[in-house]
Amino acid sequence: MNIIVCIKQVPDTTDVRIDPETNTLIRSGVASIINPFDMYAIEEAIRLKEKFGGRVTVLTMGPPQAEEALREAVSLGADEVILVSDRAFAGSDTWATSYTLSRSIHKIGDYDLVICGKQAIDGDTAQVGPGISSHLDIPQITYVKKIEEVNLGPENKHMRAERMTEEGYEIIESPMPCLITVVKEINEPRLPSLKGKMRAKKAEIKKWEAKDLDLDPDLIGLNGSPTKVVKIFTPPPRKKGQILEGDAAEISQKLVGLLKNEVI
Repeated sequence: MNIIVCIKQVPDTTDVRIDPETNTLIRSGVASIINPFDMYAIEEAIRLKEKFGGRVTVLTMGPPQAEEALREAVSLGADEVILVSDRAFAGSDTWATSYTLSRSIHKIGDYDLVICGKQAIDGDTAQVGPGISSHLDIPQITYVKKIEEVNLGPENKHMRAERMTEEGYEIIESPMPCLITVVKEINEPRLPSLKGKMRAKKAEIKKWEAKDLDLDPDLIGLNGSPTKVVKIFTPPPRKKGQILEGDAAEISQKLVGLLKNEVI
């Protein structure tokens, strides 16, 4: 079973800076981590490999420093890691990012399953995974909390998964190859072993640039992104609240008066 995991290196949530000219995140020199939801994707891929055999390839698009995230993926059990990095990709929105990743997956070739975390904590859009499946023209199951069955038979290769919804869950069966996005309820990510850390230091990281991929240059980077960030600003601080005292009737009257003043 050949599995591709798409991950993203994101800024540590306590250290986020914005470039005022491009309205994009400043990633150079910023402390970064693997997107937490992607850790569950890596873990699930490794568990599937341990059960069915095969290979786990971890793919990321980002600046050169994203190599650190890929080495961490190797320490956890990934067999192969690929960094897609080029200044031509800078400023990509979710659509341009998913397009570039899909072309990278197309170059990898043989795969049964693509796994992504449900969303990245810096953008919180949950759009890249579905975008990849759209560009690859393969089925998708989002918000997967449990993989119930995987059938790799040549006649009817498929998987069945439990998908989380706001009201409960759905059981969805999909032919393979397909793409899934996973939620944190699916597993508990492992810690890297000492052997894994040693292996990660020596691991070869494949590096692909725009010229290495069969893609349309008009569909990548800032110029190829349908959406643009026009302005970023810090919201004003909230007004200081009030503590209303009295019994229930008195508090109700005071609250109604305050609400009327706000409306007027």
